[in-house]
Amino acid sequence: MKRRNVAVIGCGQTKHSSRRRDVNVAEMVSEAVYNALEDAQVSAREVDAFVVGNMPGFGGVAQPEQWIAESLGAAGKPVLRIATGGTTGGSVGQGGYYVVASGLHDMVVAVAWEKHSDSKEAGATTGLLHVGLGNFFHAAGYGLSLKNLVATSVVGAAAGVAVYQAMFYMHRSGCGIEHFDMVAAKARRNAAKNKYAHLQWPGCTAEDIAKTDIVTYPFRYGHICPASDGASAIVVAEESLARKKAKQPAWFKGLASYTDEENQLQSENFGGVGVTDPSEQRGCWLSAVKAYRMAGIVDPKTEIDVAEIYQPFPSQELFFAERLGLFDEGTAWMALETGETEIEGRMPLDPSGGVNATNAIGSSAMQRILECALQIMGKAEEHQVPKKVRNALAHGWGGVTNYSTVTVLGDTPGR
Repeated sequence: MKRRNVAVIGCGQTKHSSRRRDVNVAEMVSEAVYNALEDAQVSAREVDAFVVGNMPGFGGVAQPEQWIAESLGAAGKPVLRIATGGTTGGSVGQGGYYVVASGLHDMVVAVAWEKHSDSKEAGATTGLLHVGLGNFFHAAGYGLSLKNLVATSVVGAAAGVAVYQAMFYMHRSGCGIEHFDMVAAKARRNAAKNKYAHLQWPGCTAEDIAKTDIVTYPFRYGHICPASDGASAIVVAEESLARKKAKQPAWFKGLASYTDEENQLQSENFGGVGVTDPSEQRGCWLSAVKAYRMAGIVDPKTEIDVAEIYQPFPSQELFFAERLGLFDEGTAWMALETGETEIEGRMPLDPSGGVNATNAIGSSAMQRILECALQIMGKAEEHQVPKKVRNALAHGWGGVTNYSTVTVLGDTPGR
């Protein structure tokens, strides 16, 4: 069967915060779903199937699709659950594409979420880091509680890997900690223009971030992402429905997901044959190459207009941008210095504020797809980039640091 053209026709998300105590999980997720349905101007009855996902281990409750389906309008309809760590949202978004592109269904809702504040596990295992982070965010005026500032995997696993990534990248590129300050400050400023974002700080500067204490070199408190309660949803439709329902659909043009298992083979138990540079992220590069080929993108430096990169830590925005082919090796920090990665710049990176400002882990990679769709549809409001967005790139990173998702959306269908 020929692959069908597929587009995002509606986007919905919740306001993100450290504690959504006003809603339970089902209510929070349905908030995103019904916002997406309203944006697409369709009813739940018109949706054929749902693709859903979160990080069940963080929520402490298994098989969430079994008990939230009714709240989403999914009762009696096919539901596919996907969980791939930090890339869950990206995998869910891509799953929604494949269900429609295959011809299995014509209209699908893809929704991903996380509600860390409901989980005793997430709060209990983040450890002493809460104290310093709580002091920083309180001083910055965020008013966050000490609980659930950073999710278990981010502090325990991803942060440890990200520190090594940052050190390797600094060594081979020549960038310094001051560039991480600049990325984090940009994330806070951009988030201040995004009404759904978590950590919003209008006018934040690199000097503001530099005043925060070192957690573990080269990361400061001001570099670290939060743990957010929130959900994101997109409505995905085949071509005839997309053209009928949306003034400017955001078309899926190319997508890929590789897993870089060599990242897991560094211990003596596996003979120590794994990757020595954890910032190499060859899986990201391979995903980008395949997604660009599928999308007909020859030169991403000139053909990609905006990118949403999965960057819970600021160093990741820089080296992932290079792995995605948006900048030459070791030069992203130079582009940062000249303003190229700002909302008004040549290659805007994370105009929404990105994962560094908002991190409902199961949803974070979905937000990258959603935000790219908003840019193409012209619906990003205050954080809309000023130029015409013809192609946008959404990236996800997760698993046990070994998964990558890359999705290219465009204002016209792919080949």
